[in-house]
Amino acid sequence: MLILGVDPGSEVTGFGLIECIGEKQILKDYGVIRPDPGSSFSERLKKVYGGVSEKIAVYRPDQIVVEDVFYKRNVKTLLKMGHIRGVVLLAAVNAGVPVYEYSPREVKKAVVGSGSASKEQVQFMVKNILGLKEAPSPNDAADALAVAICHAHRLSS
Repeated sequence: MLILGVDPGSEVTGFGLIECIGEKQILKDYGVIRPDPGSSFSERLKKVYGGVSEKIAVYRPDQIVVEDVFYKRNVKTLLKMGHIRGVVLLAAVNAGVPVYEYSPREVKKAVVGSGSASKEQVQFMVKNILGLKEAPSPNDAADALAVAICHAHRLSS
């Protein structure tokens, strides 16, 4: 089974593709979708939608997993994150791929064992679970892989 994890962001959206074979997760690809920082917000939404749609068309994942938004003090940022998540969900639904969502706390608990784990702890575990020599970079891609690993763990339990 191929799982595409997505970590939505208004400036950088991470993606990570893993293949699940039994209890094992195998890294297939990861990276980021990076809209032009000088572009309008609507153009950034279009870039994220197009980028996620392209990944779906190329990789043909069986399931897509998106990290949920956590509350930030800045309501404007929270609303923008909701819009970004919306275009990611729309890309998945338009492609007919089932979508699952997990909160950052759920992801950390599934990958590290603690819902309050640090970013460094999550990256360390992603590296170990996938058998990599170094943690995936940038952080957005590592977070997307963590979301995919979280879902794989949920499927196998």
